[in-house]
Amino acid sequence: MTAGTEPTTPEPTAPDPAVWPTLRARDALALIRFLTDAFGFRQTLVVRGEGADADTVHHAQLDWPEGGGIMLGSVRGGDDDPWPLEPGSFGAYVVTARPDELFARAVGAGARVLREPYDTGHGSRDFAVRDPEGNRWQFGTYRGEPRGAARPARAAAGS
Repeated sequence: MTAGTEPTTPEPTAPDPAVWPTLRARDALALIRFLTDAFGFRQTLVVRGEGADADTVHHAQLDWPEGGGIMLGSVRGGDDDPWPLEPGSFGAYVVTARPDELFARAVGAGARVLREPYDTGHGSRDFAVRDPEGNRWQFGTYRGEPRGAARPARAAAGS
């Protein structure tokens, strides 16, 4: 293991993700703590700088216990940033079987409420919050449509 690397045990039953949403943070260490405390992400890997650069996160992987995960790192600024994303501009929909329980946890940890739990017109139970960096997170029970099944097009409202 290299210096500045902090692994944890990944969720053994979660499927291997094939798409990794990514974001940058002004204070990546604080955001990692928030995402694990407020939402329940599992810290799988954090690669940090050394010495005076110890607060810089070069790469982090957080796994979602119900499958999937995200990657993040500290914003670097300037031309040397290989992934120059604006902190606070990220948004994600995350599937959870327990949205009301997760909402209470998120609010208790300081998430800013955008929309309290509600039932959607397509059978999901959702809520939306912001993290301390300003990123938008929507959690809900909707797992998407089954793959491979031909679905008729739905008419848009007002058409």
